[in-house]
Amino acid sequence: MFIDIHTHARRKKTYAYSFSTPEELIKKYDEMKVDMAVILPIVNPEIYFPQAVEDILEMCDEHPDRFIPYCNVDPRCMTNSPWANLDKVFNYFKERGCKGIGEVMPNMRMDDPLVQNLFRCADIAGLPVVYDGSTQTNFDFGLYDDPGLPMLENTLLQYPKLVIFGHGPVFWSEIGELHTVAERGVMMSMYGRQFVNLPKGPIEREGTVPKLFRKYPNLMGDLSDGTAFNAIARDENYGPRFLSEFDDRLCFGTDLMSYKMEVELDKLLIHWRETGKISETTFRKIAYENAQRILGC
Repeated sequence: MFIDIHTHARRKKTYAYSFSTPEELIKKYDEMKVDMAVILPIVNPEIYFPQAVEDILEMCDEHPDRFIPYCNVDPRCMTNSPWANLDKVFNYFKERGCKGIGEVMPNMRMDDPLVQNLFRCADIAGLPVVYDGSTQTNFDFGLYDDPGLPMLENTLLQYPKLVIFGHGPVFWSEIGELHTVAERGVMMSMYGRQFVNLPKGPIEREGTVPKLFRKYPNLMGDLSDGTAFNAIARDENYGPRFLSEFDDRLCFGTDLMSYKMEVELDKLLIHWRETGKISETTFRKIAYENAQRILGC
């Protein structure tokens, strides 16, 4: 059994980014033995066509046994100020059944007052947040943070009751100590080219991420997309130790942009369980129990 903490869908195909339809996702999940999945709305305009949260709710209402809805807002919406009452929006969608907020990915600094207001309002509403990061503040999507993730740490410190899911290359590249700043993952050029520079090879020294997990109990790890897989699979000795130490804080995910995407994480977790690298308890927590606990499903 798996619960996917992070996926995307659209009811109909659009010009850009052909997310799967609910029916395509269900077929994919039946093959993968994934029982339920969180559908995250994209509302930031930097790279995707924004979605209405109501679309997510309709898809989830049609398949309540398979899909769990999240809500989302752009931090610039309503009054474009750090005093916008986004908590009222979050509470409205919480009453409609949304279990969290995200994927938060405007190309803004994480310490921008508007972004911090979003976290503040999420804290008031009592909903977990998943965000994606960036190494730059132009030609890209995602919240910018400096090497070492000081803006994430300050946010975790300010809102100790707010559950924040780290996700994406900027977060997962720092599972080990960086050799260069450019190893933080993905860079977008002004001409639309994408440069991927993920850390490879054994982890010689621990990076920021495990240190933050030990220090901040409100930090969770979203293991979706290939950057999380790279982080734990690059070192077959450290990876299982990391999963075992933080098995209360990690959730299986896919970040499926299309039902045609190949997913490797489920196979790796099963292999490590079968070979004794991780315990059955650790496997169950990461595969579905942590999601059940956080989302109440």
